[in-house]
Amino acid sequence: MEPGLHFATAKDLFEAFHTAGEDILARPVNETALEFLTVLHKSPTPEESITYGAYLLPRRKAVWWGHQCVKRLGHLMSAEDLRMLDLAENWVMESEEPQRVEALTESLAAPDKSPGVWIALAAGWSGGSMAGPEAPRVAPPPYLTPRAVNAGILGALARVDNKHRAPTLKGFVDMGISLATR
Repeated sequence: MEPGLHFATAKDLFEAFHTAGEDILARPVNETALEFLTVLHKSPTPEESITYGAYLLPRRKAVWWGHQCVKRLGHLMSAEDLRMLDLAENWVMESEEPQRVEALTESLAAPDKSPGVWIALAAGWSGGSMAGPEAPRVAPPPYLTPRAVNAGILGALARVDNKHRAPTLKGFVDMGISLATR
């Protein structure tokens, strides 16, 4: 198994996350977890490599990956997106409950679900409770973080001019691979 990953094979990931099968059309044969990421990136739908990477990385790394991808396109993001990215970064750097709750509360209150907001939601849904402090604890389903990371990265990628989209996507995948092997 690659260092830092919870899955030895891509099939293991699909067995652990039924939602990955809903979100990704391609199916692994016998690839390792990282080999399948490369297969997806070279496929007719390379965006599925982003979706798969969001499931593949542990939650904290996935949020950091999303943060780094969206931040790389900061010139295309609003001030609100950048503020939300700061909240996600605060949680990554100090993964404590107050940082998670702040990211969740602020991102849920955002009027638009833009890329930075999705990344903050990913941090907010990484654990703890989805309900307010006065309500009984409601654990977020494990698939919410990868789905939010995916929405944030793909939402940011959609803002990139078509002629730069493929190299930007490759940079995002390369960054995900780098995080996965640490």
